[in-house]
Amino acid sequence: MKLYTFTIPEELESGRLYPLVRRMLPLLPEHVIREAFDKRDVKQNGQRCGRDAKAVPGAEVRLYTPYEEEAAAVPIVYVDENILVVHKPAGVSCQADAKGGVTIEALAYRALLAKEPDAACPVVCHRLDNRTEGLLLLARNKEAQAAMEEAFYHHLIRKRYICLVRGTPEPKERTLRAYLRKDAEKARVQVLRHEAPGALPIITEYRVAEAGECARLVVTLHTGRTHQIRAQMAAIGHPLLGDDLYGDRAFNKQHKTRKLMLCATELRFALEGPFSYLNELKLTTKPSF
Repeated sequence: MKLYTFTIPEELESGRLYPLVRRMLPLLPEHVIREAFDKRDVKQNGQRCGRDAKAVPGAEVRLYTPYEEEAAAVPIVYVDENILVVHKPAGVSCQADAKGGVTIEALAYRALLAKEPDAACPVVCHRLDNRTEGLLLLARNKEAQAAMEEAFYHHLIRKRYICLVRGTPEPKERTLRAYLRKDAEKARVQVLRHEAPGALPIITEYRVAEAGECARLVVTLHTGRTHQIRAQMAAIGHPLLGDDLYGDRAFNKQHKTRKLMLCATELRFALEGPFSYLNELKLTTKPSF
């Protein structure tokens, strides 16, 4: 049996242990965690727990399972002396937050150490939502970090996504322009047609790759705002499959979808100076759906 263990953050708010374990051990498939709970192979401070157990801040959690994490659970897509690009799994956060859980920096560092035992920890240069999978760029030195962050700010690194949405949008290709206002208290955003106090412009381009009840879209971001794709597609009546926050919960349940169908699949560079060599690259990955 393989043992996975972690300590629940002291500052964590009370809640169920089961979703916390999923967040703290994101590289374990959900069915593995569910089976461990059902077999009572999860212990909190030495006490066996079922799926209804409450999380105790500061407690040690131990999960036993015959399953072993895949060595390439965080695949390296590209690496050189300046940058590291990985395929971030869904369920992994880019930065530590109050909900706890391992960050992509830690997982990317683990993957890098397998190739370069003396490597330093890389630094995330942009963000993907916790539930979004796909390409994430990290810097390996301060010069690269400054250059990449500047490039993302000025939209010199183009990001393209693939997603599944409810229904097929018309027309099949379109550039959406609107304004997005963030509600920090509710942890969600609102899409507006016109300028308003606190609202920032957003531009989202989509193309229908496969039409159907759940259409597959290729999406290019011309701005990079919080939940931009999720909120803007929902605003035109085609929410992402698996998105209960902005989408259609009944439709998601009907299709037995528990994960957000959104993946960052491509990075392209238009840089000047010492990092212009990256312009020759077209970094791609395939979604898990």
